[in-house]
Amino acid sequence: MSKAKRTDTRSPEVHVADSHDLIRVHGARENNLKDVSIEIPKRRLTVFTGVSGSGKSSLVFDTIAAESQRLINETYSAFVQGFMPTLARPEVDVLEGLTTAITVDQQRMGGDPRSTVGTATDANAMLRILFSRLGRPHIGSPKAFSFNVASISGAGAVTVERGGKTVKERRSFSITGGMCPRCEGRGAVTDLDLTQLYDDAKSLAEGALTVPGYKAGGWNHRLYSESGFYDPDKPIRTYTKKELHDFLHREPTRMKIAGINMTYEGLIPRIQKSMLAKDKEAMQPHIREFVDRAVTFTTCPECDGTRLNEGARSSKIKRISIADACAMQISDLAAWVRGLDEPSVAPLLAKLQHTLDSFTEIGLGYLSLDRPAGTLSGGEAQRVKMIRHLGSSLTDTTYVFDEPTTGLHPHDIQRMNDLLLRLRDKGNTVLVVEHKPEMIAIADHVVDLGPGAGTAGGTVCFEGTIEGLRTAGTITGRHLDDRAAVKEKVRTPTGRLSIRGARRHNLRDVDVDIPLGVLAVVTGVAGSGKSSLVHGSIPAGAGVVSVDQGAIRGSRRSNPATYTGLLDPIRKAFAKANGVKPALFSANSEGACPTCNGAGVVYTDLAMMAGVATTCEECEGKRYEASVLDHHLGGRDISEVLAMSVTEAEEFFGDGEARTPAAHRILQRLADVGLGYVSLGQPLTTLSGGERQRLKLATHMAEKGGVYVLDEPTAGLHLADVEQLLGLLDRLVDSGKSVIVVEHHQAVMAHADWIIDLGPGAGHDGGTIVFEGTPADLVAARSTLTGEHLAAYVGT
Repeated sequence: MSKAKRTDTRSPEVHVADSHDLIRVHGARENNLKDVSIEIPKRRLTVFTGVSGSGKSSLVFDTIAAESQRLINETYSAFVQGFMPTLARPEVDVLEGLTTAITVDQQRMGGDPRSTVGTATDANAMLRILFSRLGRPHIGSPKAFSFNVASISGAGAVTVERGGKTVKERRSFSITGGMCPRCEGRGAVTDLDLTQLYDDAKSLAEGALTVPGYKAGGWNHRLYSESGFYDPDKPIRTYTKKELHDFLHREPTRMKIAGINMTYEGLIPRIQKSMLAKDKEAMQPHIREFVDRAVTFTTCPECDGTRLNEGARSSKIKRISIADACAMQISDLAAWVRGLDEPSVAPLLAKLQHTLDSFTEIGLGYLSLDRPAGTLSGGEAQRVKMIRHLGSSLTDTTYVFDEPTTGLHPHDIQRMNDLLLRLRDKGNTVLVVEHKPEMIAIADHVVDLGPGAGTAGGTVCFEGTIEGLRTAGTITGRHLDDRAAVKEKVRTPTGRLSIRGARRHNLRDVDVDIPLGVLAVVTGVAGSGKSSLVHGSIPAGAGVVSVDQGAIRGSRRSNPATYTGLLDPIRKAFAKANGVKPALFSANSEGACPTCNGAGVVYTDLAMMAGVATTCEECEGKRYEASVLDHHLGGRDISEVLAMSVTEAEEFFGDGEARTPAAHRILQRLADVGLGYVSLGQPLTTLSGGERQRLKLATHMAEKGGVYVLDEPTAGLHLADVEQLLGLLDRLVDSGKSVIVVEHHQAVMAHADWIIDLGPGAGHDGGTIVFEGTPADLVAARSTLTGEHLAAYVGT
């Protein structure tokens, strides 16, 4: 039977399914976006640029990725949706052509002490199965190697309904876990320094207790002085063994004091529950200071910091225990796993091998699996989250990245570029929010938002290719080829900060003198030991003010005015001008609108559907009750002041009737770090990553200290803002401060007076100082990776 021949010579039409090659966004109004309409090509790499606060994250994360996630959640049943986070529909008219979005952001990993790099990436789960199968002696299931599972056993009678009869049976059970019983899987134990709790030479009546809130006459003090377990007039050092136990460790005991029922408890468990169980960041400053003094964290003596009990540490494969494997540098662990030839667990070994190789490929081979997840920087956390997506078989997916070059040395950026291009070449849409020219250069499509930040941004200034951006005349286009020149004349140090024998993490007995009175930059590839040297080895009491990349904590009620302490002098100024209490001018206290409790919006919970936030009808979103708004300062009420930008408020409180020097000083610092456009009452939750770090920097600038240590202050900064940051650093140094910056940005290196370069590699290949000197000497020598990249940057 012959086949029919096709005689039709017309070009085949494009299949309708292949015509959906754009993500269309129309009328996006999330946060500061102003009716943005845009078309993004699918299966291409699109980079979103613009100054910090211009609306990049609002468009990419809060609109495109958020709607994709919400639509996916809606495919589940209402029962399942009840267990999932509820997501509100973004403020946008039309969103078409969306695909499944995978968001890889810079949110720090949870600070839970039991969360490690291994548990966060499932590498630990695979190792536990491996040791439960191959470890000798065999001690049990994978649970026996988990530091999150305690060993428990029990026995007793159970009642069972069987055949219409009630039968009692004896049952016993046991679970073999790997948790160290002393530290409960944390690897460290806390000890209280008793000398910080009380003065044992005094009696309680003489005020022996030195814990905040335990002053004589207060209820906390009376609980101990009137308990009757010991003589309040007797010095604590003369207590008998039983009296000292009752004072420090007694179990909760009900009693009456001054006719009131109270629960007495030993001083140590009471402090542990009332102070140590709280989040340190949420504590009042004087309590945080006390905790820092009184609490010491020491490595658990029983498990030596491995978190595992003796049984889990005793089972080994080729003389390596699971504790040894987790402590290895991941690149070394990958080589060890590669050497295991066991056909019985071949699929497991292949998967584990792939995961460990992905760490090395992404530039994190210097980590170890037992590294606490909370100690990772924002850039490291983002790359750890990328591990599970490398080698994924999914295609036609949208990957959304938030500044993936954060924390990366110029040497490592090329590797990250290759990974993003690989994801794109598999047929995925890759959306990247980025400031670095090296990453913008690989984009297939560029979207530039602006022209300014905050209310001055939120529009699309340019769409097209990288070549088009260069000639577009936008802020990004104009600054794309900016190159800072190496500083010719450097400052002379006024002193030295000596570090001797630094051995923290991967540092190898480092001796270094950091010059004071100048701008000193510590650089090196990711994992070379920069943070270990600067944050972990600078001697205590050196007058150091440290500004790290830790997240700013705050609810939607928090704003720049409350975070910086600016609201206190403003409230006092309003109170003084109107002859009323300052508490009236707090939306979290007496002045709050009774309908919305000072939130400005009323939240309606709709169970598994997204909750709805509507502007409060009573206060119209102003957060205060009407009578408070009758009080004015300089012709403005408190809600109008909070609606001002930092620049407006600086002028308002600088002179005239509203002149308030304390508020003006704080506003000047906010303007100095480039936050002049931010409004005082803007919720902290709506600030971008770069804005939050600069807000933190402005707050720390008020602290008394001669040495400022900044950890990558250019993170989240647009090219145009880097120049302003360099001006701020210069002003700090010229005012007599010493500034030490951990930084990868070549403009900051070129502007330094002194550079300390660590390396030559990461992990155990780093930890030594490979260069000390001026930027000009580093460029001339080109003896290190940093030197090569800095020379290429300045064009010599």
